[in-house]
Amino acid sequence: MTAKDSATAGLRIAVSPTKDLSAAASTTDGPAAAPAPVPVPAGRNGTLLALLGVTAFSLTFPSTAWGLESFGPWSLVALRSLLAAAVAGAVFVAARVRLPERQHWAGLAVVAGGVVVGFPLLTTLALQTSTTSHAAVVVGLLPLTTAVFSCLRTGSRPPRTFWAAALAGAAVVIAFTVLQSGGGLSTGDLYLFCALLVCAAGYTEGGRLAKVMPGWQVIGWALLLTVPLAVAGAAVALPYEPARLTAHGVVGLVWVSVASTFLGLYVWYRGMADIGVARASQLQLAQPLLTLVWSFLLLGEDITPAAPVAAVAVLVCIAATQRAGARRS
Repeated sequence: MTAKDSATAGLRIAVSPTKDLSAAASTTDGPAAAPAPVPVPAGRNGTLLALLGVTAFSLTFPSTAWGLESFGPWSLVALRSLLAAAVAGAVFVAARVRLPERQHWAGLAVVAGGVVVGFPLLTTLALQTSTTSHAAVVVGLLPLTTAVFSCLRTGSRPPRTFWAAALAGAAVVIAFTVLQSGGGLSTGDLYLFCALLVCAAGYTEGGRLAKVMPGWQVIGWALLLTVPLAVAGAAVALPYEPARLTAHGVVGLVWVSVASTFLGLYVWYRGMADIGVARASQLQLAQPLLTLVWSFLLLGEDITPAAPVAAVAVLVCIAATQRAGARRS
């Protein structure tokens, strides 16, 4: 081959490299590989995981009411934390999980104080004087509270339409709460409002940590941090609150320990890490209405005619917040 022919061949390859390289691959390496599957959008997976978490959380109050049939409030919270920590510890040993980095321990302590100890204890105490349906609608303010904490902690700035829809959803929840309670507030409302604050802080910090470590490790380490406190609490509370085991009590304890505290928070934090804390928090507007359904089916509590109206209004607000969040993303 002459120098001119070589140059012409090289120019031909440079002009159409894809065709020539594909042909070379097909002749030397066999048939071309199948095209890669189109991945599912991450936001869709995050929304699904967050919804699974909301479903697990919606059964927490009815399960707590069942648990109170067998255990006192302090004993139930201590045993709940111990059982959930035992599950997390077994998973950690099987997976050979390494200790988190030092800078994450402060955030894990916030998650432990807000989600593992504060919220379960305050809501359990509230259920001594409040019905599960009343507690559910008060805690319906949690999405807005979490969104505010998220903005303060992470510096996120959702669009105005997001805040308008979130405030509308909160207004529906407040109106529904007042209507359910006959125009007044129960004595357990103070516990519930404090529970909102500590849980929102724990959700926000957990959602932030879930971006740097798996969500199940976030809640797992938070649970393990509370083991000394839970052991001490059980040792002190059980002698003063003797257990009276029933089927409902055992099922309630197992659910709030394994499903609500560990598995529910695992998928919840993964969802928040994917779609954002503020946007995921608005999915929780559906939680009080789901809890009303479970309260009717499992506890036999009456559901007022206002519940379907509130359900439709809240679902509209959820759709608006999700659309606004997706538009900003």
